[in-house]
Parts: sequence; structure tokens; C-alpha cells
Amino acid sequence: MTAITSDAHMQPVKVLDIPVNCSSMDDALAAIASFVASDAKHHVITADSSMAVMGRTDSELRRIVEDASLVTPDSVGILWAAHRKDPAMVARVSGVELVEELCKHSVTEGYSLYFLGAAPGVAQLACERMADRYAGAHIAGAQHGYFQEPEVAAVIDEINAARPDILCVAMGIPRQEKWIASHKHLINASVFIGVGGTFDVLSGSVKRAPHLFQRLKLEWLWRVMGNPKKIGKVMLLPRFVWMVITSNSRGAR
Repeated sequence: MTAITSDAHMQPVKVLDIPVNCSSMDDALAAIASFVASDAKHHVITADSSMAVMGRTDSELRRIVEDASLVTPDSVGILWAAHRKDPAMVARVSGVELVEELCKHSVTEGYSLYFLGAAPGVAQLACERMADRYAGAHIAGAQHGYFQEPEVAAVIDEINAARPDILCVAMGIPRQEKWIASHKHLINASVFIGVGGTFDVLSGSVKRAPHLFQRLKLEWLWRVMGNPKKIGKVMLLPRFVWMVITSNSRGAR
């Protein structure tokens, strides 16, 4: 894993087969700012329980996560599993909150973002709402994710013309991670982040869970109530818990 490891609280903890950094939101923002300032390309992953389960059988996804520059805990399940090994892992860094904070900090830090993915019109609306919420936010452009393979070159040309520092890709796990890994060498950006359903939330197309659900760590339940199609992903959670417990009982790290 090429993740930042200079600070003790950023040391990666293995959750099943994937490394997760013990990062707070401030840690993640500082790391991404340093990535933007570097000459290299950096893949940032917001990992949830479903990704950990998929990584057990999807070697390509597992390799991508292992090679990432930063992996943040983007679910209560990941946080619980990591905390069992390292009590310092206490802060969730979700894709939604990370992208919004990056928009906010772009005003003062000067870097720019590009939104790629989601249904037609959603990324653009998310872009507009972030620009309204954070005056002076640097959002270079937006493009929906419903393009076909023959259109990829044109989409990449459009992204490069916008010259973003950070490309946020919302295509769902594991498609977004694999798309980034396959195409980042063609894109003139420094940071690439897979952000799942973030644009749906930031655009207002999907309402985030009420604060009560957030405090009780039940946002997953709220999402299922609003979209029963997500039940398949949620059903991976009991499997994840069982895999973590049995892995720990065997002394796996």
C-alpha cells in the first residue's frame, strides 16, 4: 500500500484484506492537499463494508485498494472492525462529507474539482448547489456517468480541458475504483476519488438521513427505506461481521 504512514494515527489497519487509514476528516483533507501539491497521481478510496467483502473474492479490486494513497473508513462496519484492532480508529470519513469539505476548502486552498458520474443532470446539479453553498468554490465541471465505451475518449478530453486537480467519480463500487485505475494515466488530475452516491445527496436528489439516524449510526437503514433496491448491498453487512469475527478468531491481521 502506498498510503501515507509518517504519522502514527495514519498507519493503515487491515480490515479483512483491505488496508484502512486511521484518519480523521482533517487528516484526510491535509493528505489530499499534499497530494494536489505533488507531481504524482493519487487514488483516494472511501471504503465501506461491501468493498471489504468484495475484496475477498475480487483480486483486482483488492489490488487497487492496496495500491491506493489513502483509504478512509466510510461505514460504521469498517469503523467497528478497525477499532477492534486499533482503538485510535474512531472517525468516519464518508464520501459525501469528504467531497463537501473539499468544495468548501477549495475556496481557500485554490484547488479545483470535477464531478463525474451519476444519472444525467445529477452531477451538474450537485456542482451548482456546492457553488451556491460555498461562494468561490472551484468546481471545474460535471459530466454524468451514463456514457458508453466509445465515448470515453471524448469524456476524458472534456475533463482534461477543464484541468481539475481532483476528479470525483460516482459510479458505485467496484466500477468507480476500476474505472479510475484504468484511466487515471490519461487524465491530467492529481487526485482521484470514488464517491458512490455522493452526487445524489449533494444535488438534493436523495435526502441524507435525519440527524437522529446519523447519531444512531443508522444511515444505512434510512437509505434502504428510501431505496429498497439497496437491500442487496445491505445484506452483505451480516456476512461482513461474520467474516471479521472469524478472521480475528484465527488471528488474522
